Amino acid sequence: MIVHSRSGTRRAALLGSVALPLLFLVSTAYAADKPKPHGDTPAASYEPSMTTLGQMKLEIPGRKPDDPVITAEEFNTAMQIYFERCAGCHGVLRKGATGKALTTDITRKHGYQYLKDFITYGSPAGMPNWGTSGDLTEAQVDLMARYILIDPPQPPEFGMEEMKKTWKLLVPVDKRPTKPENDLQRDNLFSVTLRDSGQIALIDGGTKKIVKILDTGYAVHISRISASGRYLFVIGRDAKVNMIDLWMKEPATVAEIKVGAEARSIETSKFKGYEDKYAIAGSYWPPQYVIMDGNTLEPLKIKSTRGMIYDTQDFHPEPRVASILASHYKPEFIVNVKETGKILLIDYTDIKNLKTVEIEAERFLHDGGFDSTKRYFLVAANARNKIAVIDTKESKLTALIESGGATPHPGRGANIIHPVHGPVWVTSHLGDEIVSLIGTDPVGHPDKAWKVVQNLKALGGGSLFVKSHPKSVHLYVDAPLNPEAEVSGSVAVFKVGELGSAKPKYVELPIAQWAAIPEGQPRVVQGEYNEAGDEVWFSVWNAKDKVSAIVVVDDKTLKLKTVIKDPRLITPTGKFNVFNTRNDVY
Repeated sequence: MIVHSRSGTRRAALLGSVALPLLFLVSTAYAADKPKPHGDTPAASYEPSMTTLGQMKLEIPGRKPDDPVITAEEFNTAMQIYFERCAGCHGVLRKGATGKALTTDITRKHGYQYLKDFITYGSPAGMPNWGTSGDLTEAQVDLMARYILIDPPQPPEFGMEEMKKTWKLLVPVDKRPTKPENDLQRDNLFSVTLRDSGQIALIDGGTKKIVKILDTGYAVHISRISASGRYLFVIGRDAKVNMIDLWMKEPATVAEIKVGAEARSIETSKFKGYEDKYAIAGSYWPPQYVIMDGNTLEPLKIKSTRGMIYDTQDFHPEPRVASILASHYKPEFIVNVKETGKILLIDYTDIKNLKTVEIEAERFLHDGGFDSTKRYFLVAANARNKIAVIDTKESKLTALIESGGATPHPGRGANIIHPVHGPVWVTSHLGDEIVSLIGTDPVGHPDKAWKVVQNLKALGGGSLFVKSHPKSVHLYVDAPLNPEAEVSGSVAVFKVGELGSAKPKYVELPIAQWAAIPEGQPRVVQGEYNEAGDEVWFSVWNAKDKVSAIVVVDDKTLKLKTVIKDPRLITPTGKFNVFNTRNDVY
């Protein structure tokens, strides 16, 4: 392990850029002034997701006399590339989100040659060099330049009729066990996303053995646990939800449904008296959420999120549902609507007469988590570099905070007790090495509350997750999207008790090196604690045709504890411990 000061000068490779597959058309350069080549960004392999939309065959929208020549076959090929490479940031309808709008009134001003050059060479502002990196051929670059000069197609809607056609109740409730039929230590199970195989692995936290591999949707984004701890819910980026019964002799999917064409979030009701009663899933396309029966996944109520942007009061046709959490203070779901900048507190006591509190926060809402009391919800408006704080007890916006860095990406964040500032919540950033600590104790430390009380410097830009635990003295920060292999294969570890010093140092753990993987450029992502809080698991995420692994670190000593390798561990990314996930421990 290596100890570093805050300087982190060699980490400057990603400063000022956002590691996302963006098509930023913000340059004033003319087509003849080819942008300088931009280094490859691995984020493109993390973000692409719209496999279902990419497989659709849609008609070319109303042709215009001056449209570029493009055949129906070319159009559908370009549409698939766009959905899989670009839509995650620019939106299905190209209205813009994290990335700039790509509507034809904008693209036609720039013209074909400019667009072709921009796609080829990229930009230090975050646009990957699709052409010079080899990700797209010269012919594909030409095709994409022509494609975005044509009005975008609109994929079909996905209402109750379409949803019910996909709903499968594989094991009715009365056919399921009435008590656990296995001796698994369920609270110490890990649900591990096997991104590119469309599966999850259930791994025993004690034995470190794979219990079961289960087929799911593509690239499971998140796993959530029912309040009882019995059911595991996972949602793929293709909007397929699997409900897995952990009581069965061999855990298996008992119900499944598709809630749209693209999605990210799933949650279950947790308030006393409503345990396991409902599940909710939010979609990117169509922009909506659905409340389902918590025991069967039967869709009960679908609500669109289309509407007005909170500040400009302009209509947005594609406000995607980002993260969803269940409140611990009220029978409510907390639903974050990305493009309109609104946070919805949805009362699920009576879904026939649905009551919703709509809170104006900030664009573009992404992910977040609770403070240590679970009263306050902190969520990143990542493209605005802000953190919104919601008081879930009073149902109102408490604060809107500049995050201290470029593009906050906290995951659920991390809660620690700072030696000077008391309880704080932590986020890292995609665009730089800054790790921001935000005070969360308005009673005990009122002068610190809802302020960035300290900025640390970690490994470098490209961080996705921070992690700590109430029983730990450490704070872990990953950097899987950093372009430097040494950085993306390591994690920074701060000792919480030393954060009060003038220049806190971190220890660098060479996780990928410990995994001893001979080929590829494995990236280390998303630390997750076991139930006891004494070990941390990291995914060593490699290409799908190469060896990946999970590295387990002893949290007390920061020494390697074990490496989990198995041919079935294909591109492992997110890991979710049943106990910690169910109880929002982070």
